[in-house]
This record gives sequence, C-alpha cells and structure tokens, in this order.
Amino acid sequence: MQKLLQNLHFSIRMLAKSPGLTITVLLTLALGIGANTAIFTVDYATLLAPLPYPQPDQLVMVWSKIQGFRNGISAGDFLDWKHRNSAFQDINAWTGGSFNIATHDQPEYIEGRRNTAGFYKMMGSKFAMGRDFLPEEGVAGKDHVVILTHKLWAHLGENKNILGTQIRLDGQPYTVVGVLAEGLTDRGTDQLTVPLVFKPEQINHDFHWLLAMGRLKPGITIKQGQSDMDAVTAHIAQAYPKSNKGWGAIVEPLKNDFLPSDRKLTLWLLLGAVAFILLIACVNVANLLLAKSLSRQKEMAVRSALGASPKAIFAQLITESLLLALAGGLLGIGVGYGMLRGLIAAMPDGTLPTEADLTLNFPILLFTLGATTLAGLLFGCAPAWFASRIDPSETLKEGGRSGSGKARHWLRRTLVIGEFALALALLAGAGLAIHSFLNLQRVDLGVKTDHVLTFFLPVPESRPNDPEQIVSYYKRILGSINSVPGVQHTSAMTGMPLFGAGFGMPFTIVGKPAYNDPSQRPLTGFGMVTTDYFQTFGIQTIRGRTLGDQDTTTSVKVAMVNEEFARKYFKDVDPLQQRISVEELIPGVTKLGPAVEWQIVGVYHNVRSRGFREDNPEVLISFWQIPWTTAGIAVRTANDPTSMTKSIEAAVHAVDPQISLATPRTMDEVRDSVLSNDRFTLLLFSCFAAVALLLAGLGIYGVMSFSVAQRSHEIALRMALGAGRNRVVVQVVKEGLLLAGIGLGIGLIGAYFIGRAMQTMLYGVGSLDYSAFSVVGAILLAASLIACYFPARRAASVEPMQVLRNE
Repeated sequence: MQKLLQNLHFSIRMLAKSPGLTITVLLTLALGIGANTAIFTVDYATLLAPLPYPQPDQLVMVWSKIQGFRNGISAGDFLDWKHRNSAFQDINAWTGGSFNIATHDQPEYIEGRRNTAGFYKMMGSKFAMGRDFLPEEGVAGKDHVVILTHKLWAHLGENKNILGTQIRLDGQPYTVVGVLAEGLTDRGTDQLTVPLVFKPEQINHDFHWLLAMGRLKPGITIKQGQSDMDAVTAHIAQAYPKSNKGWGAIVEPLKNDFLPSDRKLTLWLLLGAVAFILLIACVNVANLLLAKSLSRQKEMAVRSALGASPKAIFAQLITESLLLALAGGLLGIGVGYGMLRGLIAAMPDGTLPTEADLTLNFPILLFTLGATTLAGLLFGCAPAWFASRIDPSETLKEGGRSGSGKARHWLRRTLVIGEFALALALLAGAGLAIHSFLNLQRVDLGVKTDHVLTFFLPVPESRPNDPEQIVSYYKRILGSINSVPGVQHTSAMTGMPLFGAGFGMPFTIVGKPAYNDPSQRPLTGFGMVTTDYFQTFGIQTIRGRTLGDQDTTTSVKVAMVNEEFARKYFKDVDPLQQRISVEELIPGVTKLGPAVEWQIVGVYHNVRSRGFREDNPEVLISFWQIPWTTAGIAVRTANDPTSMTKSIEAAVHAVDPQISLATPRTMDEVRDSVLSNDRFTLLLFSCFAAVALLLAGLGIYGVMSFSVAQRSHEIALRMALGAGRNRVVVQVVKEGLLLAGIGLGIGLIGAYFIGRAMQTMLYGVGSLDYSAFSVVGAILLAASLIACYFPARRAASVEPMQVLRNE
C-alpha cells in the first residue's frame, strides 16, 4: 500500500510538470469515455436493465399468431385464454382510446387506454392516490370510473381531493378512483385509463383488436407458458374451426417487446461506434505517452542505474496511466451526462420504450469504471513497457540512443495505421447512413405533401353507429370545413398516407379456388376514403375511375387497388374485370360480418407507408358505402395550412362543439415524423464519425510533428546539402500519407462488415457502397494531408545552419 501511495504521489507530481500534455490526454479520454457512457446508458436502459416492475421476469406479452407472425387478440380468444390457462397468475388485456375531456374553454383531446380490471395490480404499479379498478367495474353500467396519470392530474390543477369527484369524458361523467404515482406512466402518451368492458357483440373470435399481457406463476418458465398456450389455442381451434383454424399464440418476455428489431440493431451499432471512438482516443493517448517517454529516457536510466527494477519502473508508469484514465473517466461522466441530455432532447418521441430509465445509475457508473480502467491499460502498457526496458548505460552516454527507439518508432506508426482503419470504418457507417437517408428523401411517396393539414376526430364510442347517421355526420363536418375560405379539398379516411390504409384484412379473389384453411389467405391494407381523397393528396389514378359520390350504401360495392396489389395478384389479367371478397367491417362493432364482394373499378399510384422502404398492397373502398365511426380528416388549402388550423377547428365545432381536433399536423410534418428515426440515427453516426475524424487527424498530426522534431538534424543536413524546402515538405507529407493510405486499405475491410451489419437499417445501399466509401476515404485522406502539411511546413521553414550549430 505504501508503495502504491508513493507511486500515486510521484505520478501527480510528474503529470503536473506537463500540464499541456495532461490536459490534452484528459480531454481526449473524456470525449471517448463520455460518448461510451451516454450510449451505454441508452443501451442498458433499453436492452439490458430489468423492467421497473416487481418480479419483471414473470411478465410476458401474449400474442395471437397467424402465418408465423404475431397479431392482436380477439375478445373471445382473450376470455378463453384467461379461463383455460394454467400457467399464469393473471392475464389482462387493453386497447388504445381517445377522449374529449371537458375544460373551461373548449374540449381537449386526451390519449388514453382501456384496461381490464386488475391490470395495474398485476403490473405492481404504484398509486399516488386511490386504487386500481375493481372486478365489478369491468361490467357495463358500472364502468364510468377513471384512473389518471400523475401528469394529467397536475394538468387538471393538482386537486388533492380529486378522488370521488367527476370529470366529463366525451360528454359523460366519470368518477376518479385513482391517480398513478409520478414517473413511469407519465412518459407515455396515454394519460388516463378507463375500464375495458366487452359488449355481447364484441365477444367473438374473428376481430383481433386487443393486446394482452400476463404474469406467469412462480417457477413457470416462458417455455412452459408457451406449451400451456399451445394447448389452449389448439382446443379453441377445434371448438371454432371457422375463425381459429391456423391461429396460435406467442408468449414473449415483456422486455423490449415493442422495440423493433432494426432499432435494437441501431443501438448495438451505436455502442460499437463509440467503442471505436474510445479505441481511437486510446491510440492517440498512447502515441502522446510514447512521445513523452522519449523525453524521460534519462530519468528512467538514472532510476534504473540507482537500482530500480524494470518491474518497478513499469508499475510507476502504469500508475500514471491509470491515474490519467481515472481523471479522464471522472470528466467523462460529466461529458456523458451532457451528451445524454442532448440525446434525450434530440430523440424523436416513441424511439425508446417508456420503461427505459435514462439516468446514470450504478450499473452505468460501473461500466464507466470498467471502460476507464481498460482505457488506462490500453494506452499505458506499451509506453510503460518500452520505458522499463531501456539500457541505462547506453542512454546515459552523451549522444547515445536507446535500443528501443526503432521499435518505438514502428509502434507509433502502427498505432496511426490502426487509428485510420478504425476511423474509416466509423466514417463508412456514417456515409452509408447518409446515402440511405438521401435515397429515402428521393423516394416517390405517391402523395403531394405540401399545403395539406391532417387531424383525427376522436368521435366518442357512445355516439350512434347507424351507417346513415355516420354518413350524415361526416358530410356535415366536411361541408363545414369546405366552406372555410382557402380550403380546396377535404377528405375523411380511416388511415393516413405514409402510415397505411387503416386495417389489415384477409381476402380472396372471386373465381379462384377457395382456401381450405382461412388463416392462409393473403393480407392487404384495407381502408375507407371519401370522394375527394385522391384530389386532396394528389394521388394519381393509373387506370379506371376513382371512388365517387355515386358509390353509396345502396349501390354496387366498388373498390380501388394500388399498383402493388395489381402487380402482385393480377399480373396477367385486367384488374378492372376482377372482384375480391373481404369480410364486412361493421361500424362501431368489433366483429366481422359476412364476406362482401368488391368490384375493382380503378388502380391508383402506390403510396408509401411503413417508413418509405417498400410498397405494400392496398385496397380502398368508399367511405359512403361502409362508413366508420372514427376517421382522419385531410384538408388541402391554398395558403399555409398551419395558419388555417383555428378556422378549420371552428368549422368542426360549428357542427360538433363537444369534439376536439386530435394531433393536427401538416403532411410535411407527417413525412418528417416518419423519417425522424432515420434522421436521428444519421445525426448520431455523423457526430461520432466527425469525432473519429478529428481524433484521427490529431493522431497523425502528433506523429508527424514528433517525427519532424526527432529528425530535425537529418532535415537540416539535407537542406544544407542542397535539398529544397518544397522537397522536404513533399517528403514529410508523403510519409504521413503512406501511413494514412495503409490504414484506409485495412479500414475498407471493416467498412464492408459494418455495411453488412447495417443492411436492415439502410435503403437502396449495399454492403459495398463505392460512392459512400470513396467520399469518406477522400475526406480522411484530405484530413491526413492537412494534418501532415503543417509539421512539414514547419520542418522546411528552419534555418539549417542554426539547427546544425545547436546540434
């Protein structure tokens, strides 16, 4: 211990003697360790940390399964699962909901959810006030109770006596029975919960509209839970073959269940990217310490001559490195915290699960300590090893040279080569992301996004579901909006361009053999739109006609399909001579009706959805033939659509004063929202690549500066013998570019593998993207050229006779 304290005391003194070097090393390490701390915090909170619930390993998602894919659950399936399973303590279901909450000024749109009674008890959620729903509150007539999030309770005035009072939702009184604790539930978009009550017509096995979560019994594994659900779904399929043949269940851990696989891959790749940055930082520091060790050769020789063993010298120098690493790690925590705050501010909504707690907790600090120690060993061992192996008698001679000089020189150049290889791999990842994003921005979306305002109308479920009344209601809404000056076209629809048609429905082509197993039928996007839909969004009709006002509930059922549908299913036939059969969607009822045949009357240009990456088959029918209770509204305006929001809202309230406009956004904002995750990924990769470029440039600058200083006698002698200044510059630059070129060649191998790893994230970009790799290679070469030029210029500017006299 005493020896360690002596080493620490001596290390502090030596580091204080070289403040410039110490500060440079600390800032370099803080940058590398800070970036790793920030990204690992995100990865840990999202992918590794236990969920913030009691016994989180017991919590699972339970999905319906069709054709190998997970799906929502029908009410009939859920109730059978709940009563027939033997592996779960409890299973609860929920679905989303939208509400108009009464306020002093006008109705306010609130997103919420409908849970079965006992959901929060199963999750172990904490309440600031009140309780979870009681079993009897899951029955019609007793279900007008509500649980608020802490955020909504604060928004409503922080009434501490709110329990037992009533608030009006969709014009109906609801009694507040609970307020959830501050924290986890405030991070999501859902701000209140009401009981999920099944009406008699909703209890069927056809309409899949619910999500379900369960808690396994103690000692039951997920595999055992899956086996139990396999038996339950097999029994249901026998009892209801028409609706459930081919359907099964999937039991999955709750952890990260809603995080897409490509987003998980992005998080891991980002962690790899910042690990590259830390490696580059360590290489830079190792080079600095190697250079510093040359100036301390006589010091080490004297210590060795006085009896210090190589082991003692190595221990002293590695102590200095670890001390530097520890100080850099402490600074890195502060840098990491700042980077984390910046990440959270720039991160699009919904990027991470609500359970992700982005705080610097103990596991994060433990990771930082590990990264700090590893960094200290990585950049400290080589300089310490070389310094501990010097020959004291040779070093102490006047003009003598250490025998390790050539090896040390070779090592420094090798480190620079490795630094450039890592930098190229990281820049290649950024180049691929940039190229992919540019490709996405050039995609033909199939719609004109300018001058269009969109919003949803959260029509209460308590409103009449009669088709004639729904048609009358929406015609009055659209007519009122059309009367606003500056409005050109208005449309109602069940989905939204760039997101999808609204429903996913199985179908058959009339005249082709029927499927023995209904679950094997192909799926298509399926939605209802009003007459002006295509004019509002500027969607081109390729063949046939559009849906018109003449298409009503009493006329022949007609549909339009997109180009992808026609290409996939009507390749060798005329689409306008075909009919498809789809089960009827009944307004306001979560139940499928009998199959309805739809005559195809038109083909429209593909409209991209699901992140712009692929075309998906879609079918659109007339909203007036099958009206739907809730719909989105799109308005094409002559002027800036955002400036007309108030006027359009007033037009809606003129028809229905109890309803609000939900999430009004322009189509340009919708487009940007779809691209937000790609843009965020691009931003992160580009920032880290810029840091790698800076560190690589500084690395080769440091090597060339030190090389020039070591060779000052040789350069002066060459110049004295007639070598021109330009030749000296070329010689030094050539040496640096050779190192960079070798690093770039090796880095191309890493760039290829990074391209392969990123394939699922990219659009229109291959693993070997020559354009992206050429650009980033040219950038790195340019950076190395600039970094080499200044030391070369300084070397060529000396007076040779003065240098030789000093030597």
